[in-house]
Amino acid sequence: MDNQYNYYNPDGNYYSGGQPGPRPEQNPPKKEKKGHKGIPKAVAVTGLAILFGIVSSGVFLTSNIIGSRILGLNSSNESTSASSDKVSNGTALSKSSSVVTSDVSEVVDKVMPSIVSITNMSVEEVQSFFGGTYQRQSEGAGTGIIIGKNDSELLIVTNNHVVEGSETLTVTFTDETSVDANIKGTDSAYDIAVIAVPLDSISDDTLNAVSVATLGDSTQLKVGEPAIAIGNALGYGQSVTVGVISALDRSVATTDSQTGEMTENSVKLIQTDAAINGGNSGGPLVNVNGEVIGINSAKLIGESVEGIGYAIPISDVADLIQNLMNQETKTKVDEADRGMIGITGISVSDAFSQQIDMPAGVYVTEVTSGGGADRAGMTKGCIITAINGSSVDSMEALQGQLEYYAKGDTVSLTIQIPQTNGEYEENTVDVTLG
Repeated sequence: MDNQYNYYNPDGNYYSGGQPGPRPEQNPPKKEKKGHKGIPKAVAVTGLAILFGIVSSGVFLTSNIIGSRILGLNSSNESTSASSDKVSNGTALSKSSSVVTSDVSEVVDKVMPSIVSITNMSVEEVQSFFGGTYQRQSEGAGTGIIIGKNDSELLIVTNNHVVEGSETLTVTFTDETSVDANIKGTDSAYDIAVIAVPLDSISDDTLNAVSVATLGDSTQLKVGEPAIAIGNALGYGQSVTVGVISALDRSVATTDSQTGEMTENSVKLIQTDAAINGGNSGGPLVNVNGEVIGINSAKLIGESVEGIGYAIPISDVADLIQNLMNQETKTKVDEADRGMIGITGISVSDAFSQQIDMPAGVYVTEVTSGGGADRAGMTKGCIITAINGSSVDSMEALQGQLEYYAKGDTVSLTIQIPQTNGEYEENTVDVTLG
């Protein structure tokens, strides 16, 4: 019987299908019934699943034991001006095999001040019993890692799916004080986001209690070496699990339950048996030196599966994270004032792009006459792959990026232009939004 892989919807309402990448020790899966554009249809709840570690309100808000302070809903009343030298850099520990097998408290003590809980308040479309749709507020929980600061902000890395679609973001530090955060930059293809907290919104006491994480070298990892995962599991606050590096260079693909499109991770993932649960997304996978070697992002679940979690190797996304840190902090523009590129497009997922041999991104099906894209020389058939340096792998990702730009703003689009020989040529165009 072929195994089926699904990823878990954060609301806990349904599952949607997906498959892991090929593994050398397994036979290729049997051909499945094809759905939209030849992509396998969603499978039943009884299948295996890839669980993204962000938890929504439908999962746990009815539980009395989860207070709003843990979920990051209570903003701290204490807000004082703070100098940028309050945050200390994390210090790597000396390697000790005794720490691995019995006691990880020394590692946790060093790493924990650099970990935050993240609460995402968003609005989602829900189908009613009578077939219509309505909007409702949704709350999700995830984890972040403090990776730096500038003169005015504390910078935190997490997964893109932790902050995606947010109306407001709240960060809760280990001393349980909470502050609002803004998005610095995101990359949906690599599932990475950097958010920023203004230093003047953080009290002196909190700044003295937090630290910047030390990043390790994931290229030097060995299968079997210890791994420690820390994160806001199930929204309860930070917890610790221990395991080993189970495998390296794993490919994982997921299928969108709404569109049926399959997306494969842009990076090969670290596999670990350290427990990763909903809310762990964006948190660190660390080694015995207290260095961040990965960013926890998903796990495989099912009756026949145990101890298969995935993390993004930190060395593979280090340059991307630095680029996102250097971007201007974003604030959403009122819907009436948001700008438009002036195109109609459809998503080209990674899996679909491989089938038809074209780049993943947004395929332009129509260019609005006189619009920004038309004035910039864009034509039907080109593929948008990035906006202002942040890659986009779907129409939804592009629309999400445009929420931060107003009419009249100019954005830089990376596009792939089809050539007569069937190849694509990359170009960058500046588009003034209409």
